[in-house]
Amino acid sequence: MLDRSELANLVQGIVFSVENARAVEAPFYHLEFDRVFPPEIYERILANKPVYEDYRPMSGRSKGHVREDGVATRVKIDLFPELIRGLPTQKRDVWNLVGKALCSRPVQDAFVRRLAPPLEKRFGKNYAKTGFYPIPILTRDIPGYEIQPHTDTRWKGITVQFYLPDNNDSTHIGTIFHSVAADATLPKHCKMKFARNSGYAFAVGTDTWHSADPVDNSVETRDSILLTYFVDKGVLPILKNRTKRLGNLVRAEYAKLVRR
Repeated sequence: MLDRSELANLVQGIVFSVENARAVEAPFYHLEFDRVFPPEIYERILANKPVYEDYRPMSGRSKGHVREDGVATRVKIDLFPELIRGLPTQKRDVWNLVGKALCSRPVQDAFVRRLAPPLEKRFGKNYAKTGFYPIPILTRDIPGYEIQPHTDTRWKGITVQFYLPDNNDSTHIGTIFHSVAADATLPKHCKMKFARNSGYAFAVGTDTWHSADPVDNSVETRDSILLTYFVDKGVLPILKNRTKRLGNLVRAEYAKLVRR
């Protein structure tokens, strides 16, 4: 059962974190978080991570990342009620709470306020009226995962990643941000630290090049939450976003049947 007061407090805590995140101009405008979730919620998140079998392989740019042993190097769970209902009760309650909070309008509005400069650059002076559809997913990367420099699809408006390590022993496996050189190469500009309860956010643009080095064998798992705000304005984007959610449910149910 979702505790409405607990949800309201979590939403308020996340909004506070967004409002107080550092704004960094280079190599493109982005936010950096030293703390995302209230400490007690973060500890509950760590204590209630699903097991590998609860996830399914990630689609999109990373869908080709499968090791020689057939194991996918990036897997996910969409944090929607219909896609976490199979988790044990305690885990389901935690992730339902987190998913609801991340999909809340106050959190979305906070990101839009803090990312106003790049959003206005892309969507114009009425950027605040742009419709967005939030999709929060819990991801797990294992050794072998990597992704080459890319800028994200135009269907995305805002990209957010919250890191969920148990400790700060593997800060070197965070996301890399690239600048664009005069010769069109993409030198590495900076790397986000894969630290406890940290993260970043940016408004998707033509200059938001980012990547991830291969996860090495010193790391057991690289757990994070990807919160993507898809553009949700116009018939095609609105239809695409809702069809995608339905499609994810169908694929998840099919995966369960195959495993039985």
